Amino acid sequence: MNNPGMTSATPGVPQVPLLDDDTIAFGEEDNANKHFVHPYIVFFHLVFRCSAIVVYMLCGWFSDSFIASFVLVTLLLSADFWTVKNISGRLLVGLRWWNYVDDDGKSHWVFEAKQVNNRVNQNESRLFWMGLVMCPLVWSTFFIFCLFGLKFKWMLLVLIALTLNGANLYGYIKCKFGAKENLKSATTEFVKRQLFQNASTFMFTQPAPPTTANTGVV
Repeated sequence: MNNPGMTSATPGVPQVPLLDDDTIAFGEEDNANKHFVHPYIVFFHLVFRCSAIVVYMLCGWFSDSFIASFVLVTLLLSADFWTVKNISGRLLVGLRWWNYVDDDGKSHWVFEAKQVNNRVNQNESRLFWMGLVMCPLVWSTFFIFCLFGLKFKWMLLVLIALTLNGANLYGYIKCKFGAKENLKSATTEFVKRQLFQNASTFMFTQPAPPTTANTGVV
């Protein structure tokens, strides 16, 4: 089944609609004029991953049990992974990645992007990508501290966080740039294009003429 509003990066795989339920579609109104269209989705997109970082940093202040801290942070990371993969990416930016196993037992990865993104709210999109990119950077910093501090038991927890956060980041970047393209070259081209546009705007935008104030001198 082919869906005109969805693209799949893997040819010959089952085409599953990006939005299965019309009751949770992007909406018929003009989302560009709204500050937030899905405020609760944005909240839960950020709260689980930020809570995992905060609990990891402060768990030693409230409990001396490593197991309790490990389980709590892992639960928050798992809730974040499920929310970002199945809900926030689909509703906030019109992207989805998933996996299925065919009749021969072969695993296939599918990266989907909604072709018409005029209903994607730009404020929500910025927050989505900011949370998606910044949190793995924070966990990478924690990993360096654990490595040089020889805190190997905490390093295991950080590796779990990097795996779950990195999986969503990688999947949505593949959805954004297309799985058929080389991810490194696509990202480099995207950065070059943004730099060129910014440089062109800076060079060719005419400065505003200076205003002459009335000094009152005849």
